[in-house]
Amino acid sequence: MHKFKKSREERICKIISSVKLISLFFYAIIIFSRCNFLYTKNSKIYIQYNIITAFISITLLILIYEGWILFLKNNQICIKTLRIIDIIEILIFIAIVSILIFISGGYLSNYKFLFLFIIITSTIQFGMKCGTYVSAIGSIFILGVDILSMLLNTVNKYFETDLILSGVFVLTSWLLGYYVKVENEYREQLADLVNKDELTGVYNHRFFQDSLTRGIAQCKKENSTIALLFIDIDHFKYYNDLYGHQKGDYVLREIGCILKNNIRDKDIVARYGGEEFAVILPRTSEGEAFLVGERIRSKIEEYEFEGEEHLPNGKLTVSIGVSYFPEKSKNKEELINSADDALYRAKFFNKNRVEIYYSILEELKGDIEDKHIDLISSIKTLISVINAKDRYTYGHTERVVIYCDLLADKLGLSEEEKKILRYGAYLHDIGKIHIPQELLNKKMPLTNDEWNILKKHSENGVEIIKTVDSLKNVIPLILHHHEKYDGTGYPNGLKGDKIPYLTRILTVADSFDAMTSNRPYKSRKSYNEAIEELKKYSSIQFDSAIVDAFIEVININKHVFEKVR
Repeated sequence: MHKFKKSREERICKIISSVKLISLFFYAIIIFSRCNFLYTKNSKIYIQYNIITAFISITLLILIYEGWILFLKNNQICIKTLRIIDIIEILIFIAIVSILIFISGGYLSNYKFLFLFIIITSTIQFGMKCGTYVSAIGSIFILGVDILSMLLNTVNKYFETDLILSGVFVLTSWLLGYYVKVENEYREQLADLVNKDELTGVYNHRFFQDSLTRGIAQCKKENSTIALLFIDIDHFKYYNDLYGHQKGDYVLREIGCILKNNIRDKDIVARYGGEEFAVILPRTSEGEAFLVGERIRSKIEEYEFEGEEHLPNGKLTVSIGVSYFPEKSKNKEELINSADDALYRAKFFNKNRVEIYYSILEELKGDIEDKHIDLISSIKTLISVINAKDRYTYGHTERVVIYCDLLADKLGLSEEEKKILRYGAYLHDIGKIHIPQELLNKKMPLTNDEWNILKKHSENGVEIIKTVDSLKNVIPLILHHHEKYDGTGYPNGLKGDKIPYLTRILTVADSFDAMTSNRPYKSRKSYNEAIEELKKYSSIQFDSAIVDAFIEVININKHVFEKVR
């Protein structure tokens, strides 16, 4: 739609320029006819010289104007400045026509109609109001010249004709202006049909994509920022199932209105899909975007939706993810993915909250060699792909990082060990990028062949990061996090203390979260059931000392972790 609009504006600009060029041609004819360039009694050569001079002068006049148009087109002048230039141009044309009418006979001039060219171009450019002003100026001028001639006791037989011509000026500006107005309104209605979501009244997904593309291009040009909010309605499926789709549509419409009423004029709110909305915030910092998101979240929480008391939290709320360009992303795809990741973090951790995008990989960039920065960006992209294939992996990774952080404090690890453990917790499932999506989400128990494919993910993960020297200490955590304390694990069947200490910590946190998470093929265990499972397999699958420490951490923070679910 944006391309169509731009193409249309270019074509209209060409039409206006053509009309102005025609009027310039008339101006040149008047000038040379009044100067008597074509008249001489003695020399045919002189006549030919003046004809050539006239032709060259007209050509130069046209070329100068074309050069002016080309200059405006190639120099990215802001719209406000361009509008001022256009108005000045109109005034210059009015002045030129007025002077030409004077030099071509004043009230006797046959060129009063030239005001029509200015009326037509100004009305097409700026609408009925501007066209009416120009027609009024032209009418006042030619009638003023007529009245002046009559005050000088000159018989003016053209006055009635000029009155009619003035009427033609006004009628032309009104009719053409009305047509332009109707055409613009019709075009806006068509744009709304194309760009707006019919249910919610906000912009649709296609308009969002186009706007974000243009916004990022503008940021690169201006060296500015653009923020993005992703908004998802909490427990919307539950609400839909409980009350039906009509009530669900009512919620979507109301939230659309709340969003439109709580953003700035320059911001763009769109329905991204289903119960998910997006807000584009041009020239906005991360902190400002967070405040906008928090304002939206609180307004929706305060709004009283019918039947919300039966939802899990007793209120209909939203979760919001925030990211921005260029600090947290390098292109449109990264911006969308990072905002989406922040949203899912908000969904996994408590809901009804605003989360700013954060990646451990951003922290990791400060610890690795410059030559491997691109690889870290690639790893970031791979993790986004894994998240899209298997949402369990995303929430699982985030929770395992939190468990590992708490357990590291309990066990008194050094800062360097904490950092290695955190990186390992974040990257331990990166090898799943090579696992087919249908296998990751299979609802039936895996076959032996499928299980063997899945077990390869630890070795695949090592292959991805092994070239990064700064991550060498993380390799054992990725490779061995499925080893068992009794030596029956994979891929190398390591036993007891042969399994690296940090890896044994990760294994406990990883297994606990797997037990307390819903998977396609099994239901989650309660925290108490999972704790009993850890005790049962202590010294068999897990290091007993680490299990004891972990159970203490869980019991202390159980009320917090339960809210995460």
